[in-house]
Amino acid sequence: MRYVAVRDPASLPVTSRVLAIPAKRFDRPVLGYLTREQVAVILAAPDRASWSGRRDAVMLATNYNTGARVSEITALRVRDVLLERQTAVLLHGKGRKERVIPLWKNTATELRAWLTRIDGTSEAPVFPNRAGEPMSRSGVRDRLDRAVAAAEQHCPSLQDQHISPHTLRHSTAMHLLQSGTDLATIALWLGHSSPATTHQYLEADLSAKEAVLQHLADPGPAPARFQPDDSLLGFLQGL
Repeated sequence: MRYVAVRDPASLPVTSRVLAIPAKRFDRPVLGYLTREQVAVILAAPDRASWSGRRDAVMLATNYNTGARVSEITALRVRDVLLERQTAVLLHGKGRKERVIPLWKNTATELRAWLTRIDGTSEAPVFPNRAGEPMSRSGVRDRLDRAVAAAEQHCPSLQDQHISPHTLRHSTAMHLLQSGTDLATIALWLGHSSPATTHQYLEADLSAKEAVLQHLADPGPAPARFQPDDSLLGFLQGL
């Protein structure tokens, strides 16, 4: 309707009425995220002895390191991986927005070794499928599901959890927050256009709320300690 209002001013009476309709209320679920231990088990799950297992391991490690969207991971090209004077990846986000995310030493080492096993031309995908084409969203989801299924054998807490590639993105944000990173930096890390989007991680962090509660005295009455009277003591002594 905003687009119509600009392109067709004659429709302004109708578009203004439509835009005046308030947004429908809905329940916003609490963000789901994984603990660091759970993430570590998932990252270690792929079979690195095979070509596809090595790719999955490096892909999931890069996904968690950068907090990238699935579309950003599948669009990653060899030219976007910087491993010389600095170790980082260039992500192409929504609205043609780009951001550079630094890499941990282990992630950079794995990426450097992985690039020697694929097409090294600048436009080649970093995480190709068997045909050499970029992986699809469903392909990334399928490989993550396989890693989670293998990880469940060593980490029972992963069972019955709905884990998607976006769960890794949420986990990255939560772990940055728990390590003391401010919301503005997390927003830049994830490529959020609105601070409200990043603020939801603060709302979901129960440990941060518990830390605040420790500095606030409980206004409730202190639990009373039972004091026996003389008759009860006399009865007990007579037993």
